[in-house]
Amino acid sequence: MIREIGQAALGAVLLTAGTGHLTKQRREFQAQVPSWIPLDPDTVVVWSGVAELALGAALLTTWRQPARGYLGRAAAAFFVGVFPGNIAQFVERKDGFGLDTDRKRALRLLGQPVLVAWALAATRE
Repeated sequence: MIREIGQAALGAVLLTAGTGHLTKQRREFQAQVPSWIPLDPDTVVVWSGVAELALGAALLTTWRQPARGYLGRAAAAFFVGVFPGNIAQFVERKDGFGLDTDRKRALRLLGQPVLVAWALAATRE
């Protein structure tokens, strides 16, 4: 039961973040797009938001193994894939989401491994 709650909560978090990517937090998310990415930051934000919405919806509707485990690994991979954005926000000293100091941006980096672990733990057998 704890894993199911964790999975549903992660799904809700991803749906909330994905919605933010496409609406009022869009500019804040653009601060996390590394300057070295050869794509328009808004395009990156929109597509990552779509991915978060898809993962969030899937987490709220996929309960049988092995699909649930595959989904957890996909969510973990997504969190690993966007981690360079968090690193870039720190290195490039970009403000966003109240992360307006090096200390706050550094502490944010610690959250990404937690998300990876959450995705894997909540969806394993």
